[in-house]
Amino acid sequence: MSESSELPAKEEEQEEAPADPEVQSDDSSEDEAAGDTEMDFLRSLFSSAMGLGSTEKVLDELSLEGVARYINSGKCKNIVCMVGAGISTSAGIPDFRSPDTGLYANLQKYNLPYPEAIFQIDYFKKHPEPFFALARELYPGQFKPTICHYFIKMLKDKGLLRRCYTQNIDTLERVAGLEGEDLIEAHGTFYTSHCVSFCCRKEYNLDWMKEKIFSDAIPKCEKCSSLVKPDIVFFGENLPARFFTSMKMDFPRCDLLIVMGTSLQVQPFAGLVSRVSKSCPRLLINMEKAGQADPMLGLLGFGGGMDFDSDKAYRDVAHINTCDDGCLALADLLGWKAELEELVKKEHTRIDSQDKEKAGESKGAAAKVAPASAEPGFKAEE
Repeated sequence: MSESSELPAKEEEQEEAPADPEVQSDDSSEDEAAGDTEMDFLRSLFSSAMGLGSTEKVLDELSLEGVARYINSGKCKNIVCMVGAGISTSAGIPDFRSPDTGLYANLQKYNLPYPEAIFQIDYFKKHPEPFFALARELYPGQFKPTICHYFIKMLKDKGLLRRCYTQNIDTLERVAGLEGEDLIEAHGTFYTSHCVSFCCRKEYNLDWMKEKIFSDAIPKCEKCSSLVKPDIVFFGENLPARFFTSMKMDFPRCDLLIVMGTSLQVQPFAGLVSRVSKSCPRLLINMEKAGQADPMLGLLGFGGGMDFDSDKAYRDVAHINTCDDGCLALADLLGWKAELEELVKKEHTRIDSQDKEKAGESKGAAAKVAPASAEPGFKAEE
């Protein structure tokens, strides 16, 4: 599936990442991650060649039903989710790469030298207008979380979610009820913003940035007058340090990896699938198979990519469907479907009610300012 609210990274490049809400990584973190990836490869090579490493088959069947039975067995206590834009497309957020409907296919109106320029930090500093025009179309608060978002929230509520690693910048995981500790926003977030000046770095919140964007003003720092940018990943920026520190703790302890709505084409995010233990089951819910091992490496018997179809497949399951339908199907098998549907209905009703209340407040405030030409006896609507 193509990415939408994910960082629109070039597939052949390593993932870049933005300021984490609190901290940025340094080059050493990325160098260390690259070294870890090489070591993972070598360990896999030697362990396969020498017959080392557990390949225990945990699932009784390589199917969604097998995954559900494993979750219900009580042996599954640390689920890690890896998600991309596919979990947000049903919310109405445009896709980046799909032909004709993707954002990249509709960026001509911004007069960019090439589509990716809109997310390049050097271009942004010289020409911020296209990015903020696009931000008005995508800004958080205009969309509601999907069934998939609330399924992840249910995993949290049932004490099964260790962490959710997201490539998305739409903040819908937070709207659905996941908190900062539950999330690794690998491509950053609109939730906070910072001054781009290294000498300043003053932080601004979501409401401040929203007011600037929707007033057609280019956000400028109140302290130093430099540009202020949401803390989302741009080309040329580093992954957040928390991404690297958390993955070293989470993935070795993971006993079920659920991957949803991502093409798994951009590193190092895609490489996370190989960081779980060799016995850890991996479920992909996506519109197409993704993250599969290189065929040549598979023939040699090593490589950390997904293996859905070979004779040696023992832990990877691909459920080809939309993320929402896939989550509903899994929830049904787990006996959670009615609970999930009720949660979505309740939360969407709450969000709609809040939106109406805000709209009413705005309408009331505007109506209190009577026009100069109002006839005698005109009374502003309260």
